[in-house]
Amino acid sequence: MRIASEQGHGAVNEDRAAAGADWAFVLDGATEPPGLDTGCRHGVTWLVDRLAAALAAELAAERPAAALADCLAAAIERTRADHGGGCDLANPDSPSATAALARPARDGSGGLEYLVLADCTVLLPDPGGGVRAVTDDRVDRLPGGRPYTRELVRAHRNAEGGFWVAGAVPEAAHRAVAGTAPGARFALLTDGCARLADCFGHSWAEVWRRLGEAGPEGVIAWVRAEERTRGVPRGKPHDDATAVLGEFDPPPPRPFAS
Repeated sequence: MRIASEQGHGAVNEDRAAAGADWAFVLDGATEPPGLDTGCRHGVTWLVDRLAAALAAELAAERPAAALADCLAAAIERTRADHGGGCDLANPDSPSATAALARPARDGSGGLEYLVLADCTVLLPDPGGGVRAVTDDRVDRLPGGRPYTRELVRAHRNAEGGFWVAGAVPEAAHRAVAGTAPGARFALLTDGCARLADCFGHSWAEVWRRLGEAGPEGVIAWVRAEERTRGVPRGKPHDDATAVLGEFDPPPPRPFAS
């Protein structure tokens, strides 16, 4: 498992990533606009630290029947409890994050399971040499089109017909994009890395190839070079960028039944 993360144009890096022998995830904290009343005495950095620790604990626990959505929901619930009584967690602007998770398929097939919440990306190579990108693009399909107003985003965050993020609402985990895929190789990217395709027009096959040749560090360096050379049409000049490149071990052989 290889992981790289680099701070963008902000005071701190609000991305987090972690991996174990049979799980991996990335989180991307949603930067709070200046002057926003979140109803919370904590910040985004606090949230992603707590959520990452809780999610790692849930994924590492010996609970083979638990779906990825259940693990993420439990981690959100743990983080919610850590707020204590001084935060208004019903505020839609409460600190939040996007997420992408992967682990070996529970059926022992040798494939993997994935989950994506908001604009992180999972890359899945196929046997024919192509690569499939899975993301959750509901934030790009809000009514009226961009540029979104702050009020529009607020009204549609963690709401029916809108988009879902990991913050104070455990139910959001069960609204994620989830599925299974053959093979054991994958990559998890925050949207700071996904800019290579979303902003600069590179194919996901090119991104996957660069990951294999230069690793996550090389992909982040590529993003930074493109940002400096071509500029960014929307968003920060340099966003926090995180990538995980992994391959899970094959499942042990099943005992021979006579």
